[in-house]
Amino acid sequence: MKIIYTKVFVNDQDKALKFYTQILGFLKKSDITAGDYRWLTVVSREDQNGTELILELNNNPAAKTYQEAIFEQSIPATNFVVSDVHIDYERLKKLGVKFTMQPSEVMENVTIAVFDDTCGNLIQIQTVG
Repeated sequence: MKIIYTKVFVNDQDKALKFYTQILGFLKKSDITAGDYRWLTVVSREDQNGTELILELNNNPAAKTYQEAIFEQSIPATNFVVSDVHIDYERLKKLGVKFTMQPSEVMENVTIAVFDDTCGNLIQIQTVG
């Protein structure tokens, strides 16, 4: 069994695409429209054939409620591994990203930071090792 897709709900797909590609550095993988539905995915530059992140519009009331609830509780919608949280924290701050948690060691050899993706989610970045 292999994970090929995972998703985050977003309140604006165009804004999300811009943030995830221009700020975070992901690459657009798929952008397919079928009626009112838009299948939009991004992928890591470092693993372009790896797991795709679906930027799914939160137009389903259940999705919107879920997204808003975990945001209000400061729960990240997903997390990404980076080589050095401190370096990415500084780089992203310079690009205007708003962090809700600065780099913090939460366990031995595990450092995390949390930021707002501007599309309704908190995202955690972490360094392990």
